[in-house]
Amino acid sequence: MKEKIIKYSLAAVSLLIPAVFTIILFFVISESIPAVTQIGVGLFDLQGIWRPLSASPSYSILPMILGTLYVSFLAIILSAPIACLCAIFLNYYVRKRISKPILAFIDLLAGVPSVIFGFIGLMIIVSNFEKIFNMSAGESVFAAAILLAIMLLPYIVSSYSESIERAKDKYGSASLALGTSEEYATLKIIIPITKNSVVAAVTMAFGRAMSETMAVMMIIGNAPIFPTLFGRSQTIPALTALEFGSAEYGSLHLSAIYTANLVLLILLCFILTATSFLKRKLLKEYD
Repeated sequence: MKEKIIKYSLAAVSLLIPAVFTIILFFVISESIPAVTQIGVGLFDLQGIWRPLSASPSYSILPMILGTLYVSFLAIILSAPIACLCAIFLNYYVRKRISKPILAFIDLLAGVPSVIFGFIGLMIIVSNFEKIFNMSAGESVFAAAILLAIMLLPYIVSSYSESIERAKDKYGSASLALGTSEEYATLKIIIPITKNSVVAAVTMAFGRAMSETMAVMMIIGNAPIFPTLFGRSQTIPALTALEFGSAEYGSLHLSAIYTANLVLLILLCFILTATSFLKRKLLKEYD
């Protein structure tokens, strides 16, 4: 009886998770319908701007979509090479009794509240941008990308380090028995084998970057315009955090915000599906 209770309880929880996601998706879609039907392609107008409270309102969410993708891609480009090299270094050139505590501290970095990262970004990155690049205000896409890259390091390092450890356990001893050096085994065997793991870790980190709110909102400038490297911009999560509470219920303004979040949700679903597929493919390679 106890086993049946546990079995059916776990089955209920397993079914509850996709049910909750379906409810959220249905709610966001239903709230997006007014904006989609009344504004239509104007939501993605290349010449449009986000000006929902003016006398002639405009609801183009394209600048925020591009801003979200731009800062996320830039953060991944900055963080992925450093994180992968860090994982290789910790697995090959540092003793296990030292690398394990270091990896534990790297994992702890992922638990630091994003508002603290945002405050540090304001005090260090933004202020230095103003001095180095002679900017009137250091808030920019590049500053946000640097901060976001630091926040993504734990996700990539931990995931890739685990994959390297698995590959070493399976192929490391055999390659060394054949007389190859650790450097050769790393470059010719371990890295090619774990390439899918790198893609999965980077894809997962990219999804995390797209959904980051507070830290990015504090230093990106929050201007709903098309993003440039040293210019201000705004992401979809930042737009939601800043304007959702002040938007009138049932208005096109609120519906357009829901539509922006629907686009973000679709992009995240695609990214997480790709990550799941890559992880399954990776596990088959290790079997």
